[in-house]
Amino acid sequence: MRRTSNHSQQRLLREEVLSLHSRLFSHRKNARTAFFVEICAQRADGSLHMNDEYSIETKCVQSGWKPKNGESRVLPIFQSTTFKYETSDEMGKLFDLEKNGYFYTRLQNPTNDMVAAKICELEGGVAAMLTSSGQAANYYAMFNICEAGDHVVISSTVYGGTFNLLTVTMKKMGIACTIVDPDSDEETLHKAFQENTKCVLAESIANPALVVLDFEKFARVAHAHNVPLIVDNTFATPINCRPFMFGVDIVTHSTTKYMDGHAMAVGGAIVDSGNFDWAKYGEKFHGLTKPDESYHGITYTEKFGKKAYITKATVQLMRDLGSIQSPMNAFLLNIGLETLHLRVPRHCENALKVASWLEHNDKVAWVNYPGLQSNKYYELAQKYMPNGTCGVISFGLKGGRDICVSFMDHLKLAAIVTHVADARTCVLHPASHTHRQMNDEQLKEAGVQPDLIRFSVGIENADDIIADIEQALAHI
Repeated sequence: MRRTSNHSQQRLLREEVLSLHSRLFSHRKNARTAFFVEICAQRADGSLHMNDEYSIETKCVQSGWKPKNGESRVLPIFQSTTFKYETSDEMGKLFDLEKNGYFYTRLQNPTNDMVAAKICELEGGVAAMLTSSGQAANYYAMFNICEAGDHVVISSTVYGGTFNLLTVTMKKMGIACTIVDPDSDEETLHKAFQENTKCVLAESIANPALVVLDFEKFARVAHAHNVPLIVDNTFATPINCRPFMFGVDIVTHSTTKYMDGHAMAVGGAIVDSGNFDWAKYGEKFHGLTKPDESYHGITYTEKFGKKAYITKATVQLMRDLGSIQSPMNAFLLNIGLETLHLRVPRHCENALKVASWLEHNDKVAWVNYPGLQSNKYYELAQKYMPNGTCGVISFGLKGGRDICVSFMDHLKLAAIVTHVADARTCVLHPASHTHRQMNDEQLKEAGVQPDLIRFSVGIENADDIIADIEQALAHI
């Protein structure tokens, strides 16, 4: 009897364990499905955003991924190209934009969306998306509202790669541009606009000219011609400057720089303020205000409201061009964002020390850093970026270009790399590298002198950085 009883108990125990396992498996399966539905709904209604009362420091750490009970504390990497659904009809509704959800990572991925939500909140926008690079972000930002026959106004001091994108590649696509000096008065800026102008593109702090943009001036002029102002905020970051506060409509980033902060992952981002009224100008922005036949006649402004711009860029441009940031890169970017508020002040503190030291060195011909009181952009920087500008300095040495190149070759701590704005100090000669394709006149317009050294100050000890500069100068 005891044997039978034990056997029955063991059988009942096995059945109970199997039943429990089945219930747990079913729960997890349902939880996974619920996760995607919930995230999509949150993405649509903005509930991924934190309480606006939280400081930007807290948002750097806590925004984006919101784990529920029993979920991963750290943002998960959804390293998958595809996502499963139970019925063909469910999948079809995703393709028709009738329902929210994930089906292919080329368009959207949960990891990417969590990181985009964090950047969106840091900038104070309504919607954001990640791209494979900063170059892709700027291209998408413009091409989302431009087509053959259109025109763009750009600041002459934009990054060399962006300059080439507009003056070479997009020109081949039938999109023309007019180049303006960012220091021009409003009357001069107005003359650059045409009937077919669709947007204005500039940088908050120019790379590498370090021109500080007068946001309000550019916003007034752009809006007077019924077009949005797009600003690349890579150098300032939302820690030091939030362009939407000064009339900017769309912000882009090369997240490869300060946001990543460690030179680990290439990436970009686009953030929409939601403030530009696309519908008000109807035919001018017909890609947003007229039916999209590739989605059975959906009109983005009618269906998605303030999120129309980012939705179109995601479901149309990303669908067709595919410049998606990988989930692994997005994960690494999120790690960088968690310390952005700690690193950026250190970059600025070190840069000011280095710039001040250079300013008083006899071998230095000139120094350009907006944080110096002697700088022509100091007052603008104090207005728009009172807590600091960036960690990048530009300067030239007496003796010209060859002396500058020799100086760079003797640096030991600072590395010569085609990069800028990460934790390690690095240096570049733009006329020989990033702006090599420009002729002398274009270099002058871009604010890039032949002897310009771009010095990206890292977060090492400032005295060590200065000592490295000093020993390199001793060789020339």
